[in-house]
Amino acid sequence: MYRRLRRRDGSAPKAENAPFGGWSAAVCAATVDRVTSDTSPTASAGPAAALRGLCSGAVHLPGDAGYDRARSAWNLVVDQRPAAVCLPANPGEVADVVRAAAAAGLRVAAQTTGHNAAPLGDLSGTVVVRTSAMVGVSLDVEGRVMRAEGGTLWLDAVEEAGRRGLAALHGSSPDVGIAGYTLGGGLGWYARQLGLACNSVTAVELVTADGTQLRVDADHEPELFWALRGGGGSFGVVTAVEFAVHPIESSYAGMMVWDQTQAEKVLPRWLEWCQDAPESVTTAIRLLNLPPVPEIPEPFRGRSLIAVDGAVLEDDERGAALLRGLRALGPELDTFARTPSAALAHLHMDPEQPAPAVADTTTLGDLPAAGVEALLAEAGPGTGSVLLAAELRQLGGALARPAENGGARSTFDGAYMFFAVAIAPTPEIAELGRAQAEGLVATLAPYSAGGPYLNFTEHPVDVSSCFDAGTWARLCRVKAAADPTDLFRANHPVPTSEAPGEKTPATT
Repeated sequence: MYRRLRRRDGSAPKAENAPFGGWSAAVCAATVDRVTSDTSPTASAGPAAALRGLCSGAVHLPGDAGYDRARSAWNLVVDQRPAAVCLPANPGEVADVVRAAAAAGLRVAAQTTGHNAAPLGDLSGTVVVRTSAMVGVSLDVEGRVMRAEGGTLWLDAVEEAGRRGLAALHGSSPDVGIAGYTLGGGLGWYARQLGLACNSVTAVELVTADGTQLRVDADHEPELFWALRGGGGSFGVVTAVEFAVHPIESSYAGMMVWDQTQAEKVLPRWLEWCQDAPESVTTAIRLLNLPPVPEIPEPFRGRSLIAVDGAVLEDDERGAALLRGLRALGPELDTFARTPSAALAHLHMDPEQPAPAVADTTTLGDLPAAGVEALLAEAGPGTGSVLLAAELRQLGGALARPAENGGARSTFDGAYMFFAVAIAPTPEIAELGRAQAEGLVATLAPYSAGGPYLNFTEHPVDVSSCFDAGTWARLCRVKAAADPTDLFRANHPVPTSEAPGEKTPATT
């Protein structure tokens, strides 16, 4: 059976076991508008003027009244100023924009929400194609395959699958676009048992550099299909993704919370516990500094905490047994219980509206006592850290094994993914937060394992360092065949040659 959905309206209920679910809205409401107005009637459209009239008029050029809203990235620290922003309603309109941009000598960058936009750098010669008007999911329950239009957000897919007792391999944020998340890999709450989301993809529809509307799968354009699964957004504008969903009606999921003064015992215990945890367990641990806003329950408002959250794909008895060692540490709050699959979209309390933030990330191997001590010395209790969160996500399991018939990304070398983020309502706080996040990554460098996870990487990096040499060479060959003129820009680009990827200047 198939069902179509409209775009999410923001009224979906939050997970009952996400105790701080209101903080993100309050923080976003309290931050300043970081997008500078550029509605001067004298602003020149240049070559992009050739795009006027496309997308049924949904084209915004510098100086247009709608340009500032259309160009805004999800991260409000990023001030992107493209040559034009186009909002196509269907794949045919995407193709029209791609052909017109190429004819005008402009490049093309696809965005849904504009997550992870900073590495794109200067967009003055680029047309941003916003796929946010192309939304909806359809579900083949019997075949366990879901189709998502190119601009669909994860919450729509998660809720529709949940109504049918199924689950998709979504991430921790309900507000991220399915296409971008999946192109970059897709690390979610079932990852240690079921792997990355990109390897559950069964087909991709996209517009290529010559304006062709193409459907690729394992039997049609298999090399391009391989590259799209984890190789990023360098190969075209994705207009639909089809992927497997799994018979997971619920899991034993939730969060445990302690005061951050307990971090010296909680963090080492969690790391030790992870060594023996079965693949059915995927969790994260965070050093949190919560803002003093009324939306957060009074017992935790404005406090520094340490929290473990995640999902266990076991029955309640087995789940409780697996968590017994962590519960023995006496958390102030423990919400782990039987949880519907749709509720996991809100579990991690990621912001669900655009917000200004700065961040850094790295992949870690085992973190010994010296690494724990160094982490707590910079971000633990009493340090006065401005970071909202310093987080370790559990890897291993299926993430350590190449997926059968997998794409360009199916494994991580490390045991943990580290991510540090600060809310940045002012340039001064942004500078301090960035310095602290980057400082933590530098401190943990002795324990690094492989390149960073590009979906978490909010600044330009040498993309070639994130893949082994054979994978990188293959990605470059696919790029050269699919987009020989390098029309498409991605936040973490694959070039048309095997030379190391160049770092491009990020916007500020």
